[in-house]
Amino acid sequence: MTQPDRPESPHELANPRALGRLSANSLGALLATLLLLGAGLYVSFDARSFTPTALAGDKIGFELLGHRGTCGLMPENTLPAFEKALAIGVTTLELDVNMTADGVPVVIHDRRLPPDHARGPDGQWLTGEGPPILSLTLAQLQRYDLGCAKPGGKTAKHFPDQPCLDHVPVPTLAAVLALGEARSGGHVRYSIETKLAPDDPEASAPPRVIATAVVDAIRKAGVQDRANIQSFDWRSLAVVHELAPGLPTVHLTAERSWLDNLQRGRPGLSAWLAGLDADDYPGKVPALVKAAGGAVWSPYYRDLREGDIATAHDLGLRVVVWTVDDPVDMGRLIDDGADGIVTDYPDRLRKVMADKGLPLPAAYPGSSD
Repeated sequence: MTQPDRPESPHELANPRALGRLSANSLGALLATLLLLGAGLYVSFDARSFTPTALAGDKIGFELLGHRGTCGLMPENTLPAFEKALAIGVTTLELDVNMTADGVPVVIHDRRLPPDHARGPDGQWLTGEGPPILSLTLAQLQRYDLGCAKPGGKTAKHFPDQPCLDHVPVPTLAAVLALGEARSGGHVRYSIETKLAPDDPEASAPPRVIATAVVDAIRKAGVQDRANIQSFDWRSLAVVHELAPGLPTVHLTAERSWLDNLQRGRPGLSAWLAGLDADDYPGKVPALVKAAGGAVWSPYYRDLREGDIATAHDLGLRVVVWTVDDPVDMGRLIDDGADGIVTDYPDRLRKVMADKGLPLPAAYPGSSD
């Protein structure tokens, strides 16, 4: 990666001869920089391109997020899924990112190739869990086909409307952002989840590695005013705060048997929370998210307790719930004040929004839609 122009070092700037050569305006800027350095707030050159306006609530309004593109209608996290979501009309493309062995951020949910919807280079279904994404180069990974759910498998039963497509590789994050920009003319938003887990280090890129890669992809695509980074593993979000202080972070939470990143009531710290302890905020998950520097709290919708949304709003947080596919639940959550809903079926949520008189996001059909 090309390095940005190097700013003068604080040692050079502290030289009295150098100070004497500065104009009044330059000296003022210099003193402000030194004050920031002393406060530990100085950020890199790249981070200056990220402004804190990217998630202003009055700019977004109610947010319709297409889960993994549109998981209920197309194979998840594939270019056809994102094309479908754009054609239906969503505020935000929600997607997942893992890292390849050669350092490329790619859009796939599972940290290992899933046998339920992955076919190998020989065209045959995987007979068991595949290798970690992190162990494969991009070229090796893209020899697999992720365009079809295995007949009779869990995905096929859960999403019967998904078509079976051939020759659909795992896309890069850059390719998804390019598609979104080209199709929407630079209007659609992106919510990008870092897929790592402290209890699966073999298949998880280090927090700094994946956070840096995603921040860099966002910057290169020029979408920093319409993107956020989300994660259950808040370690990666702490790195985002360091690299790009103006880029909003979405703190995902779940308190389920299949995933519990808060681990309330357990001894010690949760490895997911970047050094915070949920038990220090009893009954107040929004306060925990605020303490972590989050702009958005994104809980599993069935974990919400009475008053949670109001508490989050009082703290200045948006609340985006996941993953909601029942129109009755969608309507109730809108009435309860949720700021956004992640869904496998954007078409269903659009109807609920229309029935409630909410503005609908623009649709961007392609030539074949």
